[in-house]
Amino acid sequence: MMKRLGTAAAAAILLTISLVLPGCTAPRLEPVGGVDARAVLAEFKGRGMVDHLEALQRIADDNDGNRASGTSGYEESARYVEEQLRAAGYNPVRQAFSFRGEGKNRKQVESFNILADTGGSAENTVVVGGHLDSVREGPGINDNASGVAAMIEIARWMKENGITPANRVRFAFWGAEEDGLYGSQHYVDELSRAEKARTAANLNVDMLASPNGVRSIHDGDGSDFEQAGPAGSKQIEDVFFRFFEENSLPAETTPFDGGSDYEPFLQAGIPGGGLFSGDVETKTRAQVQSYGGTAGKDLDSCYHRACDTIKNTNPDLLKEMSAALAYATATYALAPRG
Repeated sequence: MMKRLGTAAAAAILLTISLVLPGCTAPRLEPVGGVDARAVLAEFKGRGMVDHLEALQRIADDNDGNRASGTSGYEESARYVEEQLRAAGYNPVRQAFSFRGEGKNRKQVESFNILADTGGSAENTVVVGGHLDSVREGPGINDNASGVAAMIEIARWMKENGITPANRVRFAFWGAEEDGLYGSQHYVDELSRAEKARTAANLNVDMLASPNGVRSIHDGDGSDFEQAGPAGSKQIEDVFFRFFEENSLPAETTPFDGGSDYEPFLQAGIPGGGLFSGDVETKTRAQVQSYGGTAGKDLDSCYHRACDTIKNTNPDLLKEMSAALAYATATYALAPRG
């Protein structure tokens, strides 16, 4: 996850989100029930997300300890994702872009996103996205190999279970999130007005396995944090809460603060939402009662540090959050047009 913005910047984002471009309203899907939340959780308790974490950890270990955009670690991470997707029956493609790096000379850095589509109508495309890159300071296993692992397993699960989407799902593995949301911003910038209108929802995952984490869902209607997404974002929030409620798992809301790849979608008027298990916030006693863990300690004390390794993850939380994303993905993939 990119470094969080301050209060003034977040307020500016709220204003920008409110000024949605005319004519770019996304189509409304009706994310009704029909997907068995308990069955999805049971399925994902046995799936191999941790195997993907281990693979991405090995890649970082072999490449100067990180998987940052523009590095060999990122390239090897991308090849791993592409191999997994092809083996599952997808045809992943790279979407190239460049950005100016940090430092005195600010050299141009070449990077890319990875996109892989299911079948289903492109008139109602659901973009399920998470960033593939890490910071240069560490391997980024919670941030965000955890989201990558969930997306790979959901893509495989859909194929293995013969889920035939009515609406196209596009799995998007973003580059250069940690450098400034460059990959997701490039993707949205490249969409025509018609393509934006055909993007029904963006489901974003960024950190799903924080060692002292929580189950949090982005506050789609701003009822808790006064930072609402475009129309349709409340429905995404409701779908995630429905999953956790049906599995008797506590969950809470988290604000849209501009710190992850949902932001370009929100500013384009596309409904957004997603999951987040926490970074530098301190866990409260009330949260300990809901989720366990340690009060007074960061949700992820290794956020953006070299110690964000596979040891810095909560496998049980990763299973629950991956299952929640799978449930929401399938619900939107099968949703009728509103």
